[in-house]
Amino acid sequence: MKYIINKYSNIFLILALVLFTNCQDDDSTFGAVIAPTNIQVTSEIVGQDSANPYGDGSGMVNFKATANNAINYTFAYNSNKKTSPIGEAEMSFSNLGVNSYDVVVTAFGTGGTSSSVIVTVEVLATYSPPAELLDKLVGDGSKTWRLKSEKAGHFGLGPVGGQIPTEWYAAGPNEKVGVGMYDDRFIFDADGTFTHITNNTNDDPNQDPTGTVFGRDGLVNQLGPGSGTLNGADVENFPYNDYSETWALIAPGGQETISLTGLGFISYYCGGSHNYQIFDRSVPNELLLKTTDGNGEFDWWFIITSLEEGEDDGDSFTSQYNNLVWEDDFDTNGAPDASKWTYDLGAGGWGNQELQTYTEEAENVIVEDGFLKITAKENGSSYSSARIKTEGLFDFTYGRVEVRAKLPASIGTWPAIWMLGADYETNIWPACGEVDIMEQTGQDKNVVLSTVHHPAVSPGAGDSSGISATTSTTEFHNYTLEWTPDELIFLIDDSVIHTVTNNSGLPFNNDFFLILNVAMGGTLGGTVDPAFVEDSMEVDYVRVYQ
Repeated sequence: MKYIINKYSNIFLILALVLFTNCQDDDSTFGAVIAPTNIQVTSEIVGQDSANPYGDGSGMVNFKATANNAINYTFAYNSNKKTSPIGEAEMSFSNLGVNSYDVVVTAFGTGGTSSSVIVTVEVLATYSPPAELLDKLVGDGSKTWRLKSEKAGHFGLGPVGGQIPTEWYAAGPNEKVGVGMYDDRFIFDADGTFTHITNNTNDDPNQDPTGTVFGRDGLVNQLGPGSGTLNGADVENFPYNDYSETWALIAPGGQETISLTGLGFISYYCGGSHNYQIFDRSVPNELLLKTTDGNGEFDWWFIITSLEEGEDDGDSFTSQYNNLVWEDDFDTNGAPDASKWTYDLGAGGWGNQELQTYTEEAENVIVEDGFLKITAKENGSSYSSARIKTEGLFDFTYGRVEVRAKLPASIGTWPAIWMLGADYETNIWPACGEVDIMEQTGQDKNVVLSTVHHPAVSPGAGDSSGISATTSTTEFHNYTLEWTPDELIFLIDDSVIHTVTNNSGLPFNNDFFLILNVAMGGTLGGTVDPAFVEDSMEVDYVRVYQ
């Protein structure tokens, strides 16, 4: 890396204008005008080491700048520009191969003064965006995106680096109406221009660039002076006009990401890198995005759609399996139907460090008043529960599984609705495959997960996705799997939450059987509430269609 110092420093004389009227004199006083000096810049090419002198191929470089008397910084090359009051910026360089870039780093002082240096970096980029992603974003050039405000979880937050969308907070349908983001529209032009329309409702019949946006207190003022309405840690209806920046697709760490220049943002201004990871693009006309805020405090999640509300989005779920081949509606009181269900019995949870002992006692599993109830109970210093399965009674390949259930609310309970490869005794897990239609951790009762396990993914983590379900313990919901030779589609209440591509190399082309259970503690249950006595998962029905 080399530095080239340019004499861009300017000091502008400020003339105080004194306005006289027949009744009073107004004096305007300006503070000292001081140009930044001693600007210093460091750059870190992501993944750079002795074996990879130009980085890991992501094209990402982290810059840090300091200067005396500086109040803001910009980092720019060509049309790619990042602004940072703290002098830190992550920039992407997407030209394939090793290329040299001259980045102009400017420190701004009072009165419009500035000092600049040029930093030259040589960076390797190996990512070429797939055609289907470019087509999804850009289309024929007329595609406009918006926050999908009518969908639960369209906006929310979670821990930095989290893998469960809106893990800590998920906005309900249209919950944030009137705060300045539902009327925003976003256009990704093929020429790399990103256009943010901050109010699409005032452009008829004539274009009006004025609008308002929604953002984080302490960060949204990076957009400039303005006065919105402070509501907790958010600023609502912050005045901001339509603007344009540039966009590029990058893949740091292999994660497809939309990188915006300058102060470009999507739906909620939270500063940071202005990079939006594409967490999921499997749903037609939708993208699930996340970005880390400028405070390093939260990851913010967004569901954006290229269709207007009420427009046929083509992504409503339609099953290809409609012939009911197996069901249990739990209409007969007593023990579960022995022609449909058998039991796993014993302690330990088969490698998951669970705390319960599974039984077939009525206190742990019973059909009552039209529902199957699997109850975990405290028994002195231990716990009992039940795990029932269709192994050897109903094994099947492909179909639609639908289970209507209400989950236990107690901390430490780990309910699951899942399937296991029927050859698990000879084809040892994870080679046999596992499909978790629904499971819930013991520590977060506001999220449900859908996961597959097989040898091609980390057995402990699996291929998983989650969704906020704040009423999962108080209301019944439909948990569904659509299992075909091509894919496994997971749904809650007919909304797709996870899709896994199937192929001949995966174990999901053989017979599986169904399992229902409530575990205690263990790897996903965690610490059990010391006051726990008992809690149940209630199941209204289980149905399989082929």
